[in-house]
Amino acid sequence: MPTDEEVVQTAAEAAEGVIFAHYKQSELTDFDVTVTFEEGVLDVDVYVNAPDDAEQDADAVDVYVNAPDDAEQDADAVADEAARAAGDAVDELFAADEDE
Repeated sequence: MPTDEEVVQTAAEAAEGVIFAHYKQSELTDFDVTVTFEEGVLDVDVYVNAPDDAEQDADAVDVYVNAPDDAEQDADAVADEAARAAGDAVDELFAADEDE
């Protein structure tokens, strides 16, 4: 079974990976990924603040079926995607552990 630290690190790395797939770090005004894993409960909070003129990676933007028009919505969508990716990564971590 993965340790709490492994779970937190896996989730944080997955979330940051999604953020940096969409934005260059230098383009972000601010971002924060907070992950806790206590008593088997994963909590992921992702905040992304990108300026209006920040350009997203064209390939990353394609993941949106109905791409939001303004940067605030884009940043919120990226934060939501990052949080989901963190949860998926942790699910995969536990699934891989069960296969062993």
